[in-house]
Amino acid sequence: MLAMILSRIAIMIPNVIILTFLLFAAVTSFLGTPAAIMLGEDASPEAIAELNARLGFDGPLLARYWDWMSSALSGDLGRSYSTQQAVSDMVAAALPLTLELALWAIAVAVIGTALINSIPVFRGVVERVTAGISIIGITVPNFFLGLLLIYIFSVQFRWLPTTGWAPWSDGVITHLRHMILPVATLCFFYFSSFSLVFKAEYKSIENSLFIKAARAKGISEARISYRHILPNSMMPLITYAGLSLGQLVGGAVVTETVFSMPGMGRLLVDAISARDFPVMLAVGMIIIVGVMLLNLLADLTYGLVNPLVRTAT
Repeated sequence: MLAMILSRIAIMIPNVIILTFLLFAAVTSFLGTPAAIMLGEDASPEAIAELNARLGFDGPLLARYWDWMSSALSGDLGRSYSTQQAVSDMVAAALPLTLELALWAIAVAVIGTALINSIPVFRGVVERVTAGISIIGITVPNFFLGLLLIYIFSVQFRWLPTTGWAPWSDGVITHLRHMILPVATLCFFYFSSFSLVFKAEYKSIENSLFIKAARAKGISEARISYRHILPNSMMPLITYAGLSLGQLVGGAVVTETVFSMPGMGRLLVDAISARDFPVMLAVGMIIIVGVMLLNLLADLTYGLVNPLVRTAT
């Protein structure tokens, strides 16, 4: 197991370096110098050069990337151009919300997929319902689904808050009521795509010889489904969930914007609108590292479920 962890980390480090360099180059060079974008088209070359020098964007690209990454690794993410706040403080305030939203969404999607698609009774009805949900979840955009849920459950029935976010200090019930619609919006697509993967594996396991032997022994369908088929069908689901983590981050950005939640997605959108380069770089780097770490976690989970992965590495 330790060898597998070390090998995954050895692969992850160069990937993080390459992706963060591309991020830095795209934000500070390929899209135009920060000073030129901040000052606008009417700015003189002298004013642009002066601001670039003052912001530290007048040196070679590699040198600037090294300085930025060195500062970031020491915990200094710079200061926001628009608010003059420390970027690390802005990230510290926004990151917990995004992490909670993402973890709730992935947990609900995975657990819901496994339990619902393993219901042993009324299999035909379950198949049709999950197939319909899968079609809707894959084809309907996140932002439209979020607005639709707001209209139904907040505007029409007035059961849940429309937008915003409530911290845990406001009470557990209040906090969870504000999380229901964003989590439902974000996990809807993942439940749909996860169901397609899980059902294919479930049917394959269901036709296995040991399941036929269990039925011949008179074991109940509920025990066969939840005790024998479900655990053996989880490995492809875990793998696919790990591969979907990058999409999860993108979905969180859209979901937080629709529901006006002060998370990393909202922070990134505001930074792009304000041309706030330190915040854009910090959020981009955290997203890259976060996706890599979540994929590492998925690999470790897969290794715990499947011993052959641990011994083969």
